[in-house]
Amino acid sequence: MPQPTIPTFADVFAYSIDAWQRSVLFLDIMRQRAEQYEEHTARVAPHVLNYEAELLLDGRTLARPVNYALVRIVPPKGIVVDPLKRPFVVVDPRAGHGPGIGGFKADSEIGVALKAGHPCYFIGFLPEPVPGQTIEDIARAEAVFLETVITRHPGADGKPCVIGNCQAGWAVMMLAALRPELFGPIIIAGSPLSYWAGVKGQYPMRYSGGLLGGSWLTALASDLGAGIFDGAWLVQNFENQNPANTLWTKQYNLYSKIDTEADRYLGFERWWGGHVTLNAEEMQFIVDELFIGNKLATGEIRTSDGTAVDLRNIRSPIVVFCSKGDNITPPQQALDWILDLYDSVDEIRAHGQTIVYTVHEKIGHLGIFVSAGVARKEHDEFASNIDLIDVLPPGLYEAVLKPASDVAEGRDLVAGEWVMRCEARTLDDIRALGGNDLEDERRFAAAAKVSEINLALYRTYLQPAIRAMATLPMAEAMRRMHPLRLQYELFGSSNPFMAWIDAGAEHVRENRKPTASDNPFLALQGTASRQIVDGLEAWRRAAEHLSEQTFQTIYGASALQAALGIDTKSSRPPRKAAKSLLHQALVDTRIAELKAAMPEGGLREALARALLFVGMARGGADERGFEAVRRLRRSHPAAKQLTLAEFKALMRAQYFMLLIDEEAALAALPKLLPEGSKERRAAFAALRQVLEAPGPLTGVAAERLQRVAALFGLDSEPPVPIVARKAARDHGAS
Repeated sequence: MPQPTIPTFADVFAYSIDAWQRSVLFLDIMRQRAEQYEEHTARVAPHVLNYEAELLLDGRTLARPVNYALVRIVPPKGIVVDPLKRPFVVVDPRAGHGPGIGGFKADSEIGVALKAGHPCYFIGFLPEPVPGQTIEDIARAEAVFLETVITRHPGADGKPCVIGNCQAGWAVMMLAALRPELFGPIIIAGSPLSYWAGVKGQYPMRYSGGLLGGSWLTALASDLGAGIFDGAWLVQNFENQNPANTLWTKQYNLYSKIDTEADRYLGFERWWGGHVTLNAEEMQFIVDELFIGNKLATGEIRTSDGTAVDLRNIRSPIVVFCSKGDNITPPQQALDWILDLYDSVDEIRAHGQTIVYTVHEKIGHLGIFVSAGVARKEHDEFASNIDLIDVLPPGLYEAVLKPASDVAEGRDLVAGEWVMRCEARTLDDIRALGGNDLEDERRFAAAAKVSEINLALYRTYLQPAIRAMATLPMAEAMRRMHPLRLQYELFGSSNPFMAWIDAGAEHVRENRKPTASDNPFLALQGTASRQIVDGLEAWRRAAEHLSEQTFQTIYGASALQAALGIDTKSSRPPRKAAKSLLHQALVDTRIAELKAAMPEGGLREALARALLFVGMARGGADERGFEAVRRLRRSHPAAKQLTLAEFKALMRAQYFMLLIDEEAALAALPKLLPEGSKERRAAFAALRQVLEAPGPLTGVAAERLQRVAALFGLDSEPPVPIVARKAARDHGAS
């Protein structure tokens, strides 16, 4: 066992000098942070976009004005975008911070979309809301923005791919349910959609509404703000979820790496400190209808004209990106809306929906939007393969990423560093991630009822007096005194103590003497830091456990549930999306149409049907197979006539035919083929080329291919040697 090093006087002196210098430099960075905060908040339209942007449409000029705007991202030098590729539209979350997180770095959602050659647009917002604007007004404004983007790209191969981060995710999903014709694929990253969901012992933020007695405090905060809700309170909620990082780690990391960490720290703080505000009506809707009410996934939200917001109306593929390391939007809140809406994957297919999800193992909530590693991997693959996702048959899939270096077959068909495969999943795969039982659902239903009662009592007895007392100057003073704002202003120019810091820091930089890495006091400093973090983590765990136990005890009480009218005998969750008899009638009509169309069509329909029949045995789709299809389209003039939308419709129709009656669909296949054996053999070779792009067929898939060969009249079709397959791929790429 190594003996501990005994500190010398030289160690003490060196560490003392280093600690003093780091303290001065730390205060100087706090001073710079305060100046940055003042400069950022003084701007008319503050943002942290790392790209030049051109304003296209100001939401304040619309019939129902809102504080949102649409801008076009100007591609940086060296980046060329293809106007015929579908545009990407990034919608930033208005969750207390200012806009720009989706384009915060070069490696970002915007960055990977531009790199893939897609035109890119951004929907952001101003710090102050337009008086009277509502969530519905914002949704209608975003519809106008998407209409503008679509008009600018009439020849694009598909509708815009829309990315909604965090709280922008549920806003995008609501709009897509109301205006499905405006959307191509939808990517929602770290977005809560099932607000009660979670796992016992984890993610306690979902208990907050019940423990605070419901949304009456939201109304109180808005009334004290003279009709304005301060977004800094939302940011404070995020801070409270990780006290170790908030109170210690973030600052200690800067202090301990003071010579290298300043730029990264200041860059992040520029966004983190850009607090914005919301109208009282907006915030009350968010809390009552979503976070406490949990009405989105059950179709209980209605617009002002009575239209129900039913997520089953969405016709575009939905890509859900979440993480097990996200304590703000855990996987259950990101995915359990699927369980709220559907009883089986067949029901997902009956609604024509394609849902693709991917679950990161450890990245945190902000890392989903900010991390360069995530952008270069997950977002890069989604951007590069967005057309593959768009043409996937309806169903539930998990996107699995494999390093391209591990791929042997079809390596020339892979563009990036990863290979994406969409593997078929069932609802049991979602349930396996954990979630609420029936008792938990009843507890949250009870909390929602209590919230309604407390809000009604507040509005009846307290709200008139609070509104009469609250004035605009008082509300502004309260916003300035918020602890999150004070931490910036205390180090600003108004503090006389900070006057010497600028010159002192310059002197320190000129005479910087960092101590040696083996100084024993540095090790002691690290040990002390770890102990502080461990103590704060223990406090967090204890507080979370207490909050969970308190919530379960209060809202699980049978007497309270009975008094609130919660049905404790039903086996059905208290909030579950209703089924539509009209939809079932439409499905029955569509089934009859597809059955009648099975013998109709030609070689295109035959190849699509055969491709799907064999591919279904593999339980998913690989980007190499889709790239092989792309290359075949380029090399065959007849195939070029199909747009991506037409190709998608063709594949969906053939897929549904196989689902409805596989044997009848296959029996009709020979009627769709040309008479000549030469044409059939060439078509079969093209089919095989696509199917074997990810690697040789085995098992059931190989048996199905042999059955297709028989249907093509090629019973004796020999296996294609590897050399021949490579030659076929080379021919397709030419």
